[in-house]
Amino acid sequence: MRKPVLVHDPTLRDGHHAVRHSLGPDQLRSYASAADAAGVPVVEVGHGNGLGASSLQAGRARLGDGEMLSVVREALQNSRMGVFMIPGWGTVRDLRNAIAHDVDLVRIGTHCTEGDLAERYLGFLRDAGVEAHGVLLMSHMATPGQLAEECARLVAYGATGVGILDSSGHFLPADVTERVGAIRRAVDVPVMFHGHNNLGMAVANSVAAVEAGADIVDACARGFGAGAGNTQLEVLVPVLERMGFATGIDLYGLLDAADIAGRELMPAPPSIDSVGVVSGLSGVFSGFKNRVLDVSLREGVDPRDVFFELGERQAVAGQEDLIVDVALALRDGAGGSRAAAGEPRSSGQV
Repeated sequence: MRKPVLVHDPTLRDGHHAVRHSLGPDQLRSYASAADAAGVPVVEVGHGNGLGASSLQAGRARLGDGEMLSVVREALQNSRMGVFMIPGWGTVRDLRNAIAHDVDLVRIGTHCTEGDLAERYLGFLRDAGVEAHGVLLMSHMATPGQLAEECARLVAYGATGVGILDSSGHFLPADVTERVGAIRRAVDVPVMFHGHNNLGMAVANSVAAVEAGADIVDACARGFGAGAGNTQLEVLVPVLERMGFATGIDLYGLLDAADIAGRELMPAPPSIDSVGVVSGLSGVFSGFKNRVLDVSLREGVDPRDVFFELGERQAVAGQEDLIVDVALALRDGAGGSRAAAGEPRSSGQV
């Protein structure tokens, strides 16, 4: 018998980063219906940074959380609806709203060494009878052992699944194998992996995760996601099927959904441009891309320098204001432009 792998599709959540959170109801409905028809198990929806994140700092979404949830809930006949929340952006009130819209699965994301911030929310969801996963962001910034310890802690808080996000697209397959393997040995709940494609390794990294014991992998249609994009859904699924893993997703239906995404959700599929590569090398959250480009243009600095300096400062999601500080420091000659000094650049942490 083939090992089943659950594919979780955050196209309508992570993809929001790429279009400045501007998806409208017709776009949400069209893609959600197609993914449902293809048999995609879980369709995740929301602002790119999750519930409650629509703001000047993270970007205002065209639609509120409730409207997005209502549209997608109505479109899904078979697929489960998922949402994502980062404590600090979202609150228990936002979780109550999601539950009122019949959400099936909630992911609570925290920085990779701060799983304790999820305790309150995982406990609330457990008591509410809602399936809840705890996931660790920026996972390249912690060792395999640290990630395993954090995941075990999340399970103790009530998580029914745990996992890691390669938020900056920094990993190589060996890095993923080591980390997922350590987590798999530490917990007895499903383990997930979410990849970004800054270094062109998202599909390979997702395969490595499954081979190391991951039960759940994330992927987006056409790779629609922050920065250089996510693992490409319509590529990953047939690769897994060819390897002998069962996803339960219909290939032609999946390709049709990807075509809809390409036509209706994005001006162009994500590409690995120079800024995307530097984001991956520096280990900086892919969702910073648009903000870095905007601020760098305004201040007349090289966005690649901004990314490398943010990496040196170990910036994480939620610290978007730091982008302005770094750009101003570079403009004034006070921060980190090693290119001007002729110094080699670091490839970032692993």
